[in-house]
Amino acid sequence: MKRFLHHCSILLSLYIFSSSAIAFDYADALQKSLLYFEAQRSGRLPYNQRVTWRDHSGLTDGLEQGVDLVGGYYDAGDHVKFGLPMAFTVTMLSWSVIEYGEEISYVGEMEHAFEAIKWGSDYFIKAHTSPTVLWAEVGDGDTDHYCWQRPEDMTTSRRAFKIDENNPGSDLAGETAAAMAAASIAFRKSNPHYSHLLLHHAQELFEFGEKYRGKYDKSVGVVKNYYASVSGYEDELLWAALWLYKATDKEDYLEYVINKANSFGGVGWAITEFSWDVKFAGLQIIASKLLQEEKHKKYSHILEQYRSKAEHYICSCLDKNNGSTNVERTPAGLLYVRQWNNMQYVSTAAFLLTFYSDFLKKSNQKITCHEGTVDHEELFNFAKSQVDYILGSNPRNMSYLVGFGPNYPKRVHHRGASIVSYRENKGFIGCTQGYDYWYSKNGPNPNVLIGAIVGGPDNQDDFDDDRANYVQTESCTYNTSPLVGIFAKLNFFNNPPLIASF
Repeated sequence: MKRFLHHCSILLSLYIFSSSAIAFDYADALQKSLLYFEAQRSGRLPYNQRVTWRDHSGLTDGLEQGVDLVGGYYDAGDHVKFGLPMAFTVTMLSWSVIEYGEEISYVGEMEHAFEAIKWGSDYFIKAHTSPTVLWAEVGDGDTDHYCWQRPEDMTTSRRAFKIDENNPGSDLAGETAAAMAAASIAFRKSNPHYSHLLLHHAQELFEFGEKYRGKYDKSVGVVKNYYASVSGYEDELLWAALWLYKATDKEDYLEYVINKANSFGGVGWAITEFSWDVKFAGLQIIASKLLQEEKHKKYSHILEQYRSKAEHYICSCLDKNNGSTNVERTPAGLLYVRQWNNMQYVSTAAFLLTFYSDFLKKSNQKITCHEGTVDHEELFNFAKSQVDYILGSNPRNMSYLVGFGPNYPKRVHHRGASIVSYRENKGFIGCTQGYDYWYSKNGPNPNVLIGAIVGGPDNQDDFDDDRANYVQTESCTYNTSPLVGIFAKLNFFNNPPLIASF
């Protein structure tokens, strides 16, 4: 038994050594990740569309309700436009640009990053038809999942659902406000008029969500089986207020985050995930950064509590909290939060840890966890290890970023990618026809969904590349969006610009 354990430890050491020696092309990963958002576009595609196997779709969205809801993103492998995950996707894309814009520009990808944000934010402007009306969803999961069709052939219901004064949805209004506030910061220099418009919508949406409180999944019942708001709406209202403070510098928004810190759970919840549903960790990490500025000293008592919870999240990711409060890991070291689409939690964690590592470095600070102190370097290296696992540093040598490297998932659970391109074959494919011929096909998808990050391996690092295995092979916009900035940062870190010496 001892010899077996010794043999295992040697193999593990060899694996760790060989995986750390892999040098990844992060610039290529960044370029591919931004390409993915073009594959997820709904609506009339522009002249510069680079994903050529896609064509126009959803051109009558909102027509039944007398409103123009053409555009936006399909969230995953289906064709429903779900407002909450779409808004979170745009928030994270915008945050990537705000924090790592220089690094994205260094690769020459800023224009594509702006396009990815704007495709979502343009849709939110359309969907916010009056101060207290926001269209929450187009299509419904039940009828959509009955069919396996290309988006260009869609025959499913395109009914639209809204939140308003009588049917509140503070979580959806809050996240959409956060997305538009963050986007307004991202566009401030390059497109000030557009930035101002986004900020106007963000402020109205926040006021709407705050005044008419309620969970959106109670008002829009069809979303319950797909994107139920388990965490409630308090985290989104705090999150929106904080982004609006960053966008406007208006004290009222910061006071909201301070005054409701306790009653809304901002300093009460110690959370070990950050996602489209649960915003507390992101909120706590941004709030922590405010402690550095002199003008925030009067709020230091509450901001310290935010920081304590932020560092609980970080320590739990690093396996340095007390026992059961740590995030689980697979044998090869991947963060493991839950079975279904686990990669979403890995990519958001990688973003928050990198962001906080930058903060610690600039402020020359360390974190004290239950299991010891952590510096910015340890934080950064761990975040990098998670990204490298995604790109192929894992026992299967599998890249979970589709199209990256020699070995990646070929049977992504995605209607459009799994059926012959509409551009190649315009013959109509009926609702269940896709199941009959394309869904059950053993071969690779005819269209490569470049830049998609799939659900990923299970808790033993195993992965079954099967189209029907949607738990592992379906990709989502919010899996990829947090990594846009991180790929740029890692590329910049590995390939810093040459400074001329005189």
